[in-house]
Amino acid sequence: MLTKTHHVAIICSDYARSKAFYVDTLGFSVIREVWREDRGDWLTMLQSGEVVLELFTKPDAPARPTQPEALGLRHLAFRVEDAEQAAAWLRERGVETEPIREDPVNGGRMTFFRDPDGLPLELHE
Repeated sequence: MLTKTHHVAIICSDYARSKAFYVDTLGFSVIREVWREDRGDWLTMLQSGEVVLELFTKPDAPARPTQPEALGLRHLAFRVEDAEQAAAWLRERGVETEPIREDPVNGGRMTFFRDPDGLPLELHE
C-alpha cells in the first residue's frame, strides 16, 4: 500500500535563509512557491531527484526542545554514493559536517549536518 515517500515537510523560521540553503547550497529546485495570505507564510515545494521537500515558513514556531532526541522525526537522511565526497561538497559550500563514521546497524558510512534552523540532516551511503 505505501510504496515510497511523497514529500517531507520542514518548518523553517526564515524564508530567504532556508530557501538559499536548500536551493543554492544543497541544489534543490523550486517546484512551487505559494504565499498564503490567510496564514501569513510561504509554502515552498523543492525537489532534488526523487526527494521532495515542503518548506513552511513560520518565524514564531517553537524550537525543538532537545537535539536530536525530541519526540517525532529525529532527522532526515539523504542517500549519497560517497559520504566523504558529499561531505566535502557541503564543506566547500560553508556547511559544517560531523566526522564520517560507520553505521554499525544499517551499514555504510554517514555524517550529520544541520540546516539553518538546526534541523539534523544526514548523508548516508
